[in-house]
This record gives sequence, C-alpha cells and structure tokens, in this order.
Amino acid sequence: MTDSVAGRGPARTIRSTTWWERLRINRNWLGFWFMAPAAAILILFLAFPLGKGVWLSFTDAKIGRSGVFIGWENYEWLGLPWWRDSDGVFWLSVFNTLIYTSVASIVKFAVGLYLAILLNQNLPFKAAIRSIVLIPFVVPTVLSAIAFWWIFDSQFSIISWSLRHLGIIDYNINFLGDPNNARASLIFANIWRGVPFIAITLLAGLQTVAPSLYEAATLDGATKWQNFRYVTFPLLTPIIAVVMTFSVLFTFTDFQLIWAMTRGGPVNSTHLMATLSYQRAILAGNLGEGAAIATAMVPFLLIAIMVSWFGLQSRKWQQGGEDS
Repeated sequence: MTDSVAGRGPARTIRSTTWWERLRINRNWLGFWFMAPAAAILILFLAFPLGKGVWLSFTDAKIGRSGVFIGWENYEWLGLPWWRDSDGVFWLSVFNTLIYTSVASIVKFAVGLYLAILLNQNLPFKAAIRSIVLIPFVVPTVLSAIAFWWIFDSQFSIISWSLRHLGIIDYNINFLGDPNNARASLIFANIWRGVPFIAITLLAGLQTVAPSLYEAATLDGATKWQNFRYVTFPLLTPIIAVVMTFSVLFTFTDFQLIWAMTRGGPVNSTHLMATLSYQRAILAGNLGEGAAIATAMVPFLLIAIMVSWFGLQSRKWQQGGEDS
C-alpha cells in the first residue's frame, strides 16, 4: 500500500513488517544474536552431557547396554544418604577430594599472592622471571605428572637419593606406596602446577592499582602491612573471588594428575571422585554407578560457585569492609 503526503516530500511506501523482520532489526535483540552461538555450544557440549549423565545415574546402564530406570538404587549403593550402609571407597574418595581441594587451594592462594606481590616490585630481569613462573602452568599436565612420578619413585627418587647422601635418612621414602605420603605428593604436584595461574592473574590485578593510593596511604603513616590490608587486598578482592572459584573448580575436578601418578592407589587411597567415577564407569563398565558418582560432585561445585557469586555481589567483598 502506498500513500503520498502533500507538501511533505515524495511519496513514501508504507508496508507492514513481519515478526521475523522486526526481530532481525530490533536493536534490543542484538545481544541475543551475539549470545546465540556461545549458548548453542554450551548447550551442546555442557548442558546436554550433564543432563545425560544425570539420567544415566538413575539407570543400570552398562557399556554395551542402555539399561532401564532404577530410581535411587545407584545412590543408595554408594551410601547416599550417608547414614545408610555405604560404599567405603566412595566416601574415601569424597574425603580425599575435600582434603585435596582445601589444602591445595589454600596453599596455592597464599603462594600465588606472595609471588604476585613480589613480581609487582621493580626486580631485575622481571620479564624473564615472569616467564619462568608460567612454565609449570604451560607444561601439559600429563608431562608434569610423569615428571613427579619419577621424582617420587620409591627406588629412583631424587629426593630420597639426596637425603640419603646427606645422611638424613637411611632408606628411600615410599612416597607413592604409603597412603598419606601419596596424598601429600599429589597435593604438592597440584600446588606446583596451579600456583602460576593464581600468581599471574593476581599480578594483573595488582598492576591496575594506582600508585597514588599507596603514596597517599604512606603519607598518612601507613605501614606496609596496612597498605596491603586497606589498599591492596580490598581492590584485589573481586579478582581473588573469581580466580579462587576457578582454582577450586579445577582442583575439585582434577583427573589427569591423579590418574597419571597413582591411578587412585595404593589400595584406592588416593581416589578422587572424578577418578573413581572413571574407574567405575569406563574400566568396570558400570555407567550408571559412575554417572551417580559424577553427579554427586555437582552440589559441591554449586556451593563453590554460589560462594563466589554472592561474594561478588557483596560490597563487603568488593571494598574489603562492612556493607553499607
């Protein structure tokens, strides 16, 4: 339909647009179109496998057989809830996972923060030192695990060899054959690999802090500790929340390091939930039971994400003081 308005220029063509055309040209939908490809990838490679895994946890599926719905039997077999007769190996893996994640994350944060503050100083060869610090994070996990496997070997360990020649010990330390030593060795290896990620990320955050803030605090008589407590730490808090969330998630779901070094041994004493899930589902063929173990990890991961999320929304976390 056409219409000409006298005295107001040439005739204009007026036509109705379809809903698709309005959707295509509407600026309010621009963000949707940018997000659509990423959302499709996340749904395809994350949401669908997660949903499939949850469904498998309620079935008796095995490799080569789809299985049927059996309700909560897999979880009851594992000992969920905890007061039922339980699978001792599963609860040992939960204990190992919590200890492994807690100790490694705390030490990685402390060492990483110290390195970040140190690298933020005017050091000679600072660029070279930063590159060296990144090496543990750049090296593939399996190569790191194999290197540590040799370092902690019961017969050829360089640590045991050095201590014996110094006269500190009389026999080699059984690093990976003793449950407690094996746990400590795995935690040490994870710390060595994870510190650079935290250090470099916090270093990037430190470089955004204006030097004038430190100058003003120093003129007011602040000590180095007070500068850190009232200037550095409050401004780093949002970055700390994000980086520690990623650190906890990566540590909690660690698989390669443990599997390459101990495969959950000795006698299942170093299994994490991720490695036990793989053993039950893939090696033993019990897909339903393995999926139940993997699904049991989700609440722990959600708790870590929620702590970070609510912390980021809190002015107390962002400003290092009380909410106001």
